[in-house]
Amino acid sequence: MAVPTPKQVIASIPMRIIIQKSLFALYLALCGSLVVAQEREAIVVAELGPQVGEQVPDFELKDQFGETHSLDSIMGPNGAMLLFHRSADW
Repeated sequence: MAVPTPKQVIASIPMRIIIQKSLFALYLALCGSLVVAQEREAIVVAELGPQVGEQVPDFELKDQFGETHSLDSIMGPNGAMLLFHRSADW
């Protein structure tokens, strides 16, 4: 039994299916370009979270070692400075 050549394989596929698949691929490419072309609103980082001097709400959070800390537990005689990192795994 002979293995068909690529030309024979393409010739055996109805043209309608080839056109449908080509149009679908073009549609996907256009949708992808529209998503990329959308403008996003700029995020003003300075407006996120509590501002300097603003009182933060009470909280209880676990650190990387699993210990729970609250605002009262970290408060010193001169207040507290909070510093948040995205990850402690660096």
